[in-house]
Amino acid sequence: MKLIFIRAACFIFTDGYVDQFGGKNKRKFRIAPFKGLLFAIHNKAMDEQKKILETKFNSWKGSLEQIDDVLVFGFRI
Repeated sequence: MKLIFIRAACFIFTDGYVDQFGGKNKRKFRIAPFKGLLFAIHNKAMDEQKKILETKFNSWKGSLEQIDDVLVFGFRI
């Protein structure tokens, strides 16, 4: 489990999101793009963040099988 603080938002997540294979080259999502995604959405409403994360994950995964559990927990301080 990892913890990232971005300004007044905090995100705790398992490795399932970043380790998911997908995209045009069927590679892992990776931590750097995930951090960038969190930074891009951290100031949006929590329900909107959830929709963005779900949409991005499903788009990335495409027709590939989900390989691990996925947990992203965000809160504001």
